[in-house]
Amino acid sequence: MIQLTTPISEEAVKKLQVGDTVEISGYILCGRDAVLPKLLRMIEDGTASDLGVDLHGQVIFHTAVSPAGVGPTSSNKLEIESSIAPLSAAGIKLHLGKGALHPETVAALDQYNAVYAVIPPVTALLGSKTAEEKVLAFPELGMEALYLIKVDKYPAIIGAAHGRSIYEK
Repeated sequence: MIQLTTPISEEAVKKLQVGDTVEISGYILCGRDAVLPKLLRMIEDGTASDLGVDLHGQVIFHTAVSPAGVGPTSSNKLEIESSIAPLSAAGIKLHLGKGALHPETVAALDQYNAVYAVIPPVTALLGSKTAEEKVLAFPELGMEALYLIKVDKYPAIIGAAHGRSIYEK
């Protein structure tokens, strides 16, 4: 089991391989289809620093934060998957969700030295490993707002790294 703590360094990402099992600890961002296009606009217009979180070395979990807890949503939804390349270019090192990504997205991860990890849809387990949560932006989106949460040993499997994917045939 590889232990990762945020922010994740370039060197740590370079060592990760498809199929590696990891545990993620530290502060991570949470966002899905409703908020990721808004976050991309903030990056494009230079206001992402207003969030108070450095995107470099960060993890983004494709999830909403609800009273029931957190659980992964499908990362291959258009609004989510289309955000992976630009978020990686902005410094995100690990995208956390579920489902297969298109080959173009896997290539973009490689281009920006970022990886994608799949996480089991086990909300109860993740709830016991989530220590804090805070809305960073877009509170009007409710549970789909951009959140920052503090996690302890979130389990995941590296699903795409260095141009390869566990979903390749």
